[in-house]
Amino acid sequence: MNLDNILAERKNKVIYKDGDSVAKVFDESFPKSDILNEALNQARVEETGLNIPKIKEVTKIDGKWAIISSYIEGKTLAQLMEENPDKMDEYLEMFVDIQISILNKKAPLLNNLHDKMNRKISEADLDAATKYELHTRLNGMPKHSKVCHGDFNPSNIIITDDGTPYILDWSHVTQGNGSADAARTYLLFRLHKQDEIAEKYMKLFCEKTNTSRKYVNNWLPIVAASQSVKGKPEEREFLLSWVNICEYQ
Repeated sequence: MNLDNILAERKNKVIYKDGDSVAKVFDESFPKSDILNEALNQARVEETGLNIPKIKEVTKIDGKWAIISSYIEGKTLAQLMEENPDKMDEYLEMFVDIQISILNKKAPLLNNLHDKMNRKISEADLDAATKYELHTRLNGMPKHSKVCHGDFNPSNIIITDDGTPYILDWSHVTQGNGSADAARTYLLFRLHKQDEIAEKYMKLFCEKTNTSRKYVNNWLPIVAASQSVKGKPEEREFLLSWVNICEYQ
């Protein structure tokens, strides 16, 4: 595997392109169990029939664990949105339709979203009373078994030259309630100060799925708390500010 062409650098990992393959190479601090679980989850999502990069191999490169997947040629939806702001509504419509296509899938062996969020809330930097309130709210929410991407944002969608969308980065995928996934996407837009897009996205998601905005809003403190655990300091501060708001209109 040739590691000269770097596509992206993230905390604890570097993504390289070599021909028709992509290598996600993890540093030594990254738990092996998390790497193998990510590859397994991606393979399970492959089996749903969604357009995603195919796992080719899990191996070691220069002593570091790596996941080798097929390379998808195209532009991210985030790039297209930036290059063609006049088409934002069209792109948002496509974005929500792709998310709904994911939520319509089942993958019974994926980790459970409720369990993961309960664990993350327990780890969050919050007082005991707030944690108790969040656990109670989470456990009272309906339990579904939809495929939830967990980090669904325009930079994780590749649009090929013929217009086919492919969904990237399945490291956070679970099965659970689709409104929790929508709450996560909304918070990602807000985190990047794209407040107007966030509101348009939320309105579109609720209309297309016939979901009450208040119902999705009820997930916001839960999702914010669970996402605050591993975030950067500035992200953690933003997310925890949403935890402290008890009710959303």
